[in-house]
Amino acid sequence: MSQFNKDIFIGVMFITGIWSFISGQFIISTVLFGAAAIYSNIVIRGRLNE
Repeated sequence: MSQFNKDIFIGVMFITGIWSFISGQFIISTVLFGAAAIYSNIVIRGRLNE
């Protein structure tokens, strides 16, 4: 996956998490925020190791 696609994927997960939080689906939003945070950390560590 290219760097741009990874950034888009993280952004979509984050925005979906915000929308879920506003809608009152707190468990889903928590999972999405957590997944976005973990995935972005993996991507950043991959950039540093290159």
